[in-house]
Amino acid sequence: MRVLLIDDEKELVSTLSERLDLRGIANDWATSGEQGLELLAAKNFDWVVVDLKMPGLGGVGTIQAIKRRQPQARVMLLTGHSAAEDLKQALEMGADRYLVKPVDIDDLLALMQQGRD
Repeated sequence: MRVLLIDDEKELVSTLSERLDLRGIANDWATSGEQGLELLAAKNFDWVVVDLKMPGLGGVGTIQAIKRRQPQARVMLLTGHSAAEDLKQALEMGADRYLVKPVDIDDLLALMQQGRD
């Protein structure tokens, strides 16, 4: 499994990346939607974990671009807010799962495993 993490909180994505590394899960990370799409152009990913609220290209726009470029990639939305309209829109745009911050690595992996069933 290869995972791409996209969140403007550098400490969060670098920590999640380290925890995935410790579990032997290949991953890359980016701190903006634009940077994440550059990585997506270079590699294929099984899962892309995307923050909903980011400056520049936000989560919904990033999800739309991911689904156009790699429709087979599963998308997990991260949100610090559980605004029902934002979540509904992101799920309609192609997000497969969502997780409310703070992120527990075991919860993240469990949701990814469910997505493989």
